[in-house]
Amino acid sequence: MNFDALVTKLANLDTAKMYLNDFLLTWEKTDGEIAATFAVADALRNLRERNISTRIFDSGLGVSLFRDNSTRTRFSFASACNLLGLAVQDLDEGKSQIAHGETVRETANMISFMADIIGIRDDMYIGKGNAYMREVAASVDEGYKDGNLEQRPTLVNLQCDIDHPTQSMADMLAIIHHFGGVENLKGKKLAMTWAYSPSYGKPLSVPQGIIGLMTRFGMEVALAHPKGYEVMPEVEAVAAANAAKTGGKFSKSNSMAEAFEGADIVYPKSWAPFAAMEKRTNLYGEGDMDGIKKLEKELLATNANHKDWECTEDLMKKTHDGKALYMHCLPADITGVSCKEGEVCASVFDRYRLPLYKEAGFKPYVIAAMIFLSKMKDPATALRQLEERGRQRIFG
Repeated sequence: MNFDALVTKLANLDTAKMYLNDFLLTWEKTDGEIAATFAVADALRNLRERNISTRIFDSGLGVSLFRDNSTRTRFSFASACNLLGLAVQDLDEGKSQIAHGETVRETANMISFMADIIGIRDDMYIGKGNAYMREVAASVDEGYKDGNLEQRPTLVNLQCDIDHPTQSMADMLAIIHHFGGVENLKGKKLAMTWAYSPSYGKPLSVPQGIIGLMTRFGMEVALAHPKGYEVMPEVEAVAAANAAKTGGKFSKSNSMAEAFEGADIVYPKSWAPFAAMEKRTNLYGEGDMDGIKKLEKELLATNANHKDWECTEDLMKKTHDGKALYMHCLPADITGVSCKEGEVCASVFDRYRLPLYKEAGFKPYVIAAMIFLSKMKDPATALRQLEERGRQRIFG
């Protein structure tokens, strides 16, 4: 769509509940709100490509808190904030008073005096990450209502224990563009499969985010993993309900080959078993470091039993015309490149390297759209005003 078509589409969508609200789980958002996020992301990209500034803030702060390592999401959040005119400050818990027992309520208020957005990644422990985000949200809400904060910072989930909405939304927008529009997705098959990794503790939130979002578009989503590598049952229930509502399909199997058969999109990605992640969380809570080391060894040994779960050229031949779109959140464990044995063979990865980079390139715009919609009461009018203002991003 061109810019005018995107803004017209946005104007006909109900985004009222996104204003001054957080983005924590995709399945908490309506179909219209998801569509609005995609429309704003594309519109912001359109403006930037035409050298038109998209700065809606003259000043302000985006605060990021990463409790796990990150490259793409960290820089995507910083890029999104800058695109809209916000400075970025990373909260390093090791250099803050959090290490001295500062409460969540106090921290949330102290970092929010001039903050407009808070982005949090907390994906390490089952039952903790999303709950922590909601505690921060409640704390800043209280601070705003009590008059301690001049504005209520909105939160963006940059990955938690349940969902990775900025990743799945970026992936979905990449799919929409790849197939030429959302109207072309009905009936397309996506294989979300486990794949072998020489590390043990990769979060469940990527596969859960994928099945929780892609089933909303009438697609056939096939979840495959070895026995014992189940994801959260409540997210499977979301996926099944979505598929039933949209006329799509959600299936589960313990065969990577079965999932790849006839697939239009494949997403082979390692994750840790739900039960094991629960056990790890309990061990950390008890301070049982010996128990954690023992669990790590057990899980690595279990992983090693499934080295045949690799995205190979032979498996890719089973896909639709042998030309399925290969997707990954990156970094992938590439056999013979980043590790001895991994998620994907080098030839498959290298053939899809540029599409993978394009996939990642949607994330800054998706995050910017989430921020934009949480701050603009009338987002369609705001986008038109940005175009009419016509301020050059690069002068001359």
